[in-house]
Amino acid sequence: MSRWRKRSPRSKPLFLLSVAVLLLFALFLAFRLSSTSDLLGSLVASSSPAASSSATLAPARSHQCGVSPLGERFLWYAPHSGFSNQLSELKNAILFAAILNRTLIVPPVLDHHAVALGSCPKFRVTSPTELRTRVFDHIMDLVRDRRYVSMGDIIDLTRLPSSLVRTVDFRIFLSTWCGLNMEHACSGNLCCTISADRAITGNFDQCRSLLSGLQGKDNQCVYAVEDDCRTTVWTYLQSKGEILDSFQPDKELQIKKNISYVRKRRDISKGLGPGSEAEMSKLLAFGTLFSAPYKDSELYIDIHDVQGDNHVQSLLKEIEYLPFTPEIMAAGKKFALNSIKQPFMCAQLRLLDGQFKNHWKTTFSAVQQKLKSIDLKPDENMGHDPIHIFLMTDLPTVNWTGTYLDDLAKDASYQLHVLDEGSQLIVEAGKRLMASEHGIRSSFLPRNYDGFNKKKGCHPVFTPDILLYIQESVCCCASLGFVGTAGSTIADNIELMRKYNACKS
Repeated sequence: MSRWRKRSPRSKPLFLLSVAVLLLFALFLAFRLSSTSDLLGSLVASSSPAASSSATLAPARSHQCGVSPLGERFLWYAPHSGFSNQLSELKNAILFAAILNRTLIVPPVLDHHAVALGSCPKFRVTSPTELRTRVFDHIMDLVRDRRYVSMGDIIDLTRLPSSLVRTVDFRIFLSTWCGLNMEHACSGNLCCTISADRAITGNFDQCRSLLSGLQGKDNQCVYAVEDDCRTTVWTYLQSKGEILDSFQPDKELQIKKNISYVRKRRDISKGLGPGSEAEMSKLLAFGTLFSAPYKDSELYIDIHDVQGDNHVQSLLKEIEYLPFTPEIMAAGKKFALNSIKQPFMCAQLRLLDGQFKNHWKTTFSAVQQKLKSIDLKPDENMGHDPIHIFLMTDLPTVNWTGTYLDDLAKDASYQLHVLDEGSQLIVEAGKRLMASEHGIRSSFLPRNYDGFNKKKGCHPVFTPDILLYIQESVCCCASLGFVGTAGSTIADNIELMRKYNACKS
């Protein structure tokens, strides 16, 4: 009998099945080897100083979630309302990022009240998901219109110790995370070069969905925080567990609005830090981070004094006052020195916006009282010269007729000084500011991005509206004093600048 026995017809299906299994295994092995090769390539690149930038800024390849450079975990939030509120939120975001050991994504400056929150005291606010979506859409409007200005372009974030908190510019994040080309949001060569070099054709809708939290909570990708000021007051190192906050909706409001909210005080680290459901997510996405004192409580965040954490306590002191970038401060000082030239008083009068339009009498009365106090204590260097007043107001000059401002302008005892958006000083400062690329350069990623040789030029951009910031810088130099509109966050920021002697720094 031959040793090579003819196969039975019954064994043929088994043979074909074996071949199919082998083929599938071979394809799987090839895929794994290819993936391993890519991974090894990235690791080799990251070990080379000259190529470290390539590994750091590798574009997003996954269709499900973006790439986290160097294993970074990020924190994103949805700013809103006017600039002063957006600055307040930025400070809180810096604090949260430090506590949760995440890299903060620094957003652009949003148009004044382009996105509104609502009212926390009335328990009527936009949901975190909707707020994030609106903010993302508005940012894309800024990009499309080439009006993108980063908060890092306006606020000097280089003052923040990198040992306490790390930041990344929103444009660089989108180029890295989503593979979107952000050249139209750039104003300088560094931004354009990084965006063009690192970005690939990304999926805009998917990126919008991820950052907005529209897909819900994905522990491996995005954790969308849905707690807002209706239900939560965030604390830190709170000795007790979750407890009721002192401010709750009253019975009348509960019945009228048919709400059942209960506000609880929660520890941010316990709720979203180590050991929490959110810890492993690459991106932690908040809604608003605005907070303010209200009825012996806080609207959303109550972290002011942390005795058990020296790093956070130090950071709280650092972020109390965040200065404007050098170009803005220099322009304000220049106007005070070269245009006003004399000791002057600053009056910040908010007359048209929101609640302030109904309080003209009180606002003007505060100015009158301040001028009387100056008249009683004249400066020896002033002699009989008029009192110089730098005026920043939202009431256009053509509408001064019949108002207290018109009386001041006609009174020879006073010399008024104003700045407008079309001033050559403002225009030149804006050009220098955008060319400096502070927002990009304060990010931790470009600090690792020194391996490129070519520079890509940018398309011309608009001159940014930086009038408000330069006006505040002028006011901080007012040696005869300052009077601001009661309840105005702009006035609060000027007082803070004067407290820290920003004009002399």
